[in-house]
Amino acid sequence: MASGAPGPSAAGAADAVRDAPAVPAGPPGAPEGPEPREIPGSRDSRDLPGPPEDRDLPGSPEDREWSLDELAEAYAYPAAARARPWLRANMVTSLDGAAQHEGRSQPISSATDMRIFGTLRALADVVVVGAETVRLEGYRPARAREAFAERRAAAGQGPAPAIAVVSASLDLDFTAPLFTAPLVPTLLLTGAGAPPERVRAAERAGAVVVLAGDGAGVDPARVPEALAARGLTRQLTEGGPRLLGQWVAAGVLDELCLTVSPLLTAGDAQRIAGGPGLAVPARFALVSVLEEEGFLYTRYGRI
Repeated sequence: MASGAPGPSAAGAADAVRDAPAVPAGPPGAPEGPEPREIPGSRDSRDLPGPPEDRDLPGSPEDREWSLDELAEAYAYPAAARARPWLRANMVTSLDGAAQHEGRSQPISSATDMRIFGTLRALADVVVVGAETVRLEGYRPARAREAFAERRAAAGQGPAPAIAVVSASLDLDFTAPLFTAPLVPTLLLTGAGAPPERVRAAERAGAVVVLAGDGAGVDPARVPEALAARGLTRQLTEGGPRLLGQWVAAGVLDELCLTVSPLLTAGDAQRIAGGPGLAVPARFALVSVLEEEGFLYTRYGRI
């Protein structure tokens, strides 16, 4: 499902420096990033901040992991996200297109992927996820992270992002920590036709019900604006595949952060996006690529 899972673990850095061409220009309004420069083990990528003489580069005799500040700069939301909703997705896939192994995304993830996962959460106003993913992955509330506290305060954000669950039936366990112990009240995105008794149960549990559709479920095209109306413009979606497919079909996905795992799983696991195909495939432009131990950490922006 989502790219990685919350956790404090980390990984070593890339193995060697390779010649890399300059970064191609991203699409209009694409995520901003530091000036491009060759990154060890990367291709067509944007650099992490700091000139070479100011820090030990991955691949040098003093290998080290990328710091959280470096990752936060590399994955910063664009300036446009201050004025309008910017929906970013974060997913992981195996080489043969599996979005999960044995029902979960973590087995095809990596420690660095999990650091990026945590960084993307720490930059967001809200994390949007499907109800099935909440059930399968055992979602918990986003936590406040001291490493990002100053950055979030400067951006006018609270201590942690809200979790917004997309559900038509509201068939969720309202005694779970996601509803009983969040720093920020959990949001439930549903339609006007949602079961009234489940709406009342959700509200009794402390959740905030947000209507973003006229039927039983949400209208994906209305979700980004419904969240932006609550001041939540920096949006991150972590799946699952069916929900990502709905964002793609509605034409509201601005950016995809995709980890490509150097694993083959075979089997019949879902792809990162499901649902009906598009008549004309949506085109995205490469923004950046980082490589480490065979994993590719990519960013694509909508053209």
